[in-house]
Amino acid sequence: MSLLDELKNRSGNQCELCTSTNDVSTYEVKPTSTGGVDGSLLACATCIDQIENPENTDANHWRCLNDSMWSEHRAVKVVAWRMLQRLRNEGWPKDMLDMMYLEDDDLRFAQATGEHLDDSEKVIHRDVNGTILQAGDSVVLIKDLKVKGSSMVAKQGTAVRRISLDRDNAKYIEGKVGPTQIVIITDYVKKMAEKE
Repeated sequence: MSLLDELKNRSGNQCELCTSTNDVSTYEVKPTSTGGVDGSLLACATCIDQIENPENTDANHWRCLNDSMWSEHRAVKVVAWRMLQRLRNEGWPKDMLDMMYLEDDDLRFAQATGEHLDDSEKVIHRDVNGTILQAGDSVVLIKDLKVKGSSMVAKQGTAVRRISLDRDNAKYIEGKVGPTQIVIITDYVKKMAEKE
């Protein structure tokens, strides 16, 4: 059974956030550490667009979280928590957040995108061109980099997929080059377009 089929089966073929049955597809929750059925949910195009593009967020659409925040599935709870955090200045989401409970591991996963931080507290990672990097993005190295503590050299042009961000330092990201997880300075990477 494919991941999409598993999610459709789990959700009754409806968006696990707002229950819409229109234009539903798999959404992998960033940063994608687990992927698969535990790290994904079935979501409609409207929910995905608003998750990915904060400027498109329609607060009234997310009143649906009153139900979905109680989901037994980790990915659904994490996205519900993140969207409630994004909307907390609206008033009503604050009450829902006060009722919501996440296990420590789930809370760490939910906080990985920094959605709960005020803008002044957020560490913003930018590539060499100033493009904002987000957890789960793919980047390409723009120069050969020696890997500290090994004889390995990460070559210019190497793609590093599904990066994670250092929460304390805007210059550091992490990603895998081959089998090795390395820390990379953002001055030496360029964000890859979605379809690269």
